[in-house]
Amino acid sequence: MTTPRFLHPFARPAAGPEAFISIVRGEGAMVWDDLGTPYVDALASLWYCHAGHGQARIIEAMTAQLRTLEAFHTFDRFTNPRAEELCDRLAGLSPVDGARVFLTSGGSESVETAIKLARLAHVVAGNPERTLVVSRVSSYHGVGYGGVSATGLPLNRAGFGPLVPDIVQVPWDDLGALDELLADRGHELAAVIAEPVIGAGGVYPAPAGYLAGLRERCDRHGGWLILDEVICGFGRLGAWWGAQRYDVRPDLVTFAKGVTSGYAPLGGVLVGPAVRAPLEADPTLVLRHGYTYSGHPTACAAASANVALLAADELPERAPVIGARLSGGLRALVDGEAVVELRGDGAVWAIELGPGRSATEVREELLARGVIARPIGTSTVAYCPPLVIRDDEVDHIVSATAEAVAAVVPSVA
Repeated sequence: MTTPRFLHPFARPAAGPEAFISIVRGEGAMVWDDLGTPYVDALASLWYCHAGHGQARIIEAMTAQLRTLEAFHTFDRFTNPRAEELCDRLAGLSPVDGARVFLTSGGSESVETAIKLARLAHVVAGNPERTLVVSRVSSYHGVGYGGVSATGLPLNRAGFGPLVPDIVQVPWDDLGALDELLADRGHELAAVIAEPVIGAGGVYPAPAGYLAGLRERCDRHGGWLILDEVICGFGRLGAWWGAQRYDVRPDLVTFAKGVTSGYAPLGGVLVGPAVRAPLEADPTLVLRHGYTYSGHPTACAAASANVALLAADELPERAPVIGARLSGGLRALVDGEAVVELRGDGAVWAIELGPGRSATEVREELLARGVIARPIGTSTVAYCPPLVIRDDEVDHIVSATAEAVAAVVPSVA
């Protein structure tokens, strides 16, 4: 067996080439492998391809930019028109008035940035004791050390040694547990970070009133509210932001994925006035943070074209329509035995399998039926299709899932 030179993320390092499916083409909500097998892309690649595959408007914008200026850094005194245009556009869409935009290469960098900005803003405001960041179990916030420290998934944290201190998890749906923590450490609070809908941690929508409860506690204790919208942003829940869907005001918003629909790596942080103010108060302060590709002009051109496409084609408005059809079909599979729960919001959903049934085995059966979904943990199968998906493609996801679940024989304990 030949070991591939490509060391794959979130895969077994010992796996041989036969373990991998080579995707070579995409159009709309469909992709094809190197054998010509078609698949419905039921997870928008990795929660990101909102606009669908093969969108000429995005490709043409990137091509034009590559012919003009492919790349140049934005450290210190340098900028470029595409970065400035994108940040103006995103500030206009922001769920928090008066936001500035810090650009990164993706979601993990965005979370790292938000945590660092939250702590730094408190330090320069004269409150260096405010280092506590509170996240939730079972959240996912990326793979940098700050994001891993905030992630509430034990397997993602195991084996990487000491993590970033003063990042503490509480249960994802329990404001009382947060109150207990803050009763002792509220004076140390820098920020609370939360996904409006937990995505890679299992697809758990925020309970009614929960995000408003986080906002109230941040106000009461003097911390910032960070909404991690890497999955939820750019129309996935039916509004441009989960903050708008759940009517809550954040101080910082992380984004990535849907901002370019994956056509180029780009992410960022919306920085609201409360965090901006201390950072801007000292004219001599230098923000010693940033990434080589922050404000990459070709990535920014892709993002601007993508956001314009989402708006022109009214794709955020498609999310609840897609979600209603998908969830309606999946709900019919909930029988209390093979499928025990359906969770989701907008156009992101998951089924919870009954005892003894393997999400990975269901994923394999789905692949055999031409559908790519994502197993999460041992018993959750997640769906997050492109917002251009057709009704018949949604129906194929549902029928394939019904067949896949029926094909998996529960293991005997």
